[in-house]
Amino acid sequence: MSQKIAFVGVGRMGANMARRLKDCGYEITAVNDVNKEAAAALAEELGCAHAEKLADVTAAADVIFTVVTNDDAMRSIFFGEGDNLLAGGGAGKTFLNCATLSPGIQREVAEAAKAAGGGALEGCMASSITHAREGKLYLMIGGEESLFNSMKPILDQMSVNLTYIGEIGRAAQVKALVNMVMNINTAGLAEGLGLADALGFDLKMICEVFSQTGANSRVLETDAEDMIARDHEAWFSAEHAAKDSGIAAGIAAEAGLDLPLNAATKAQYDKLVAGGKGELDKSGIAELTFKGRHP
Repeated sequence: MSQKIAFVGVGRMGANMARRLKDCGYEITAVNDVNKEAAAALAEELGCAHAEKLADVTAAADVIFTVVTNDDAMRSIFFGEGDNLLAGGGAGKTFLNCATLSPGIQREVAEAAKAAGGGALEGCMASSITHAREGKLYLMIGGEESLFNSMKPILDQMSVNLTYIGEIGRAAQVKALVNMVMNINTAGLAEGLGLADALGFDLKMICEVFSQTGANSRVLETDAEDMIARDHEAWFSAEHAAKDSGIAAGIAAEAGLDLPLNAATKAQYDKLVAGGKGELDKSGIAELTFKGRHP
């Protein structure tokens, strides 16, 4: 465990990934986030540096995890003028990018890291905050297989299961598919429960019927109760759902496919975001489908 590790992006997922690796005996040397107060608090907790400059993050570590919000944020931390993760040189460094981003930006970053003498992997996550803290993430890996193999001891401490997808960009494609289907299922469940509510059914009974029939799904387990109770504390935000459905739409367009269900789902999440409700959990889509909850 001689490798030094740093994190850029220490929201709820990134912070808990850092805590997990610290518990496993790895040295966390630096953290950075646009939310400087959160980064400073985590740095104090972990006993590491709060590196306000991105170049200092790279200098402090052998492996740098990035968990940022979108392509623009990723582009900024790797290619921003003046200060970025490659500004001080990336020779010998490995960048593990764990956010849900487009395949294109993953390729851009990997090419830049390689040109700087380092390497980059995608570590696309399909799990929750508690999984990050407990080392039970499901990770889809993209990049050079030899680099994946060298990083596997670290990744094994973070995950209950790893799947090597293929070359850089391929894991981002698969993650987009995962989130696209999840978002469509969530939108479908919201419409089903909204209609059942309008018809006067006991929604607990409806959920039980759904669970025993073709209406069953993972989101029935994770989101139905929250939709009924209007408890939309964000585990996976509506804003992120809109973004990820948009990534899937872009990939589909490149492949020459029209995906009407994805388009309709994205439109619903875009409506939530436009209405100032993007910070709600994805279950908040039910606010658009239950009678009396929306204008």
